[in-house]
Amino acid sequence: MFKEWRHRRAVQRVKPGDGRPLKRFRWWQMLTRALFHLRLMNDDGRQMVYAVDVKHQNASDGYVKAHLYLDGRHHAESRVPAVFPVQGGTVEVKASGFGLKRCHYVTAEGSEFQLVPDPASAEGRRVRFERSHPALSRWIGFLSVLVLVGGVVLLILQLAEQVTRDPEGFAQYVGTFTSPIDLSAWGNTAVGLVTVAASTERALRLRYHWLLDGGVG
Repeated sequence: MFKEWRHRRAVQRVKPGDGRPLKRFRWWQMLTRALFHLRLMNDDGRQMVYAVDVKHQNASDGYVKAHLYLDGRHHAESRVPAVFPVQGGTVEVKASGFGLKRCHYVTAEGSEFQLVPDPASAEGRRVRFERSHPALSRWIGFLSVLVLVGGVVLLILQLAEQVTRDPEGFAQYVGTFTSPIDLSAWGNTAVGLVTVAASTERALRLRYHWLLDGGVG
C-alpha cells in the first residue's frame, strides 16, 4: 500500500514539458549527465522514441530533476524519484549519490525493462566495454562489491570504537572496543576515494544496494 501511495505521488509530481529539443550528449558530460532511450510502438503502429535526461549536478532547487523527451522534444519533467506515464506503462527513474540506480520501463502488466543508455554517455560506454570484454567486466564488478564490503566493515569497526570510547557511556555496559585496523587520515581518505569509485562504477550499471552504496553515500 505504501509503495502504491509513493507511486501515485511520483506520478502527480510530473509537470508538462516546454517542447524544447533534446541536446546531443557531449563527452565532457559523462560524469554529470545520464541519457537513456526507449523505443515503443503506439496503437497505430508508429514508433515513438522516448529519452530520459538527468543532469546530476544541476540541482539548483535542492533536488535532481529527470526530463522526459518524446521524439526529440521535451515532453515532461519531474524531481526524482520520478514516474513518467508513457505508452503502455511508466518509466521509473531513481537516483543515488553516484548516478542513477533505476531507469526502467514498467509495463501495465508489471514487466520491467531497463532503458538503453546513450552510446556517448558513461553508462553507454560501460555497456560497450561489458560486451567487448565480458570476463574483465565481471571481475571489475566483483572488485567493486569487494571494495564496498571492505569499506562497510571498516566503517562498522570505527563506529564501534567511537561508541565505546567513553568509559562512562556505552562502554560501561559492553566494555571498550579497539578496532584492529587503525588507519591514518591519509588512509581513510584513500579508502573513501576507492569506495566512491566503486559505487560510481556500479551506478554506471544501475546497480545499487542500500547498505553497500548507501553506506558510502
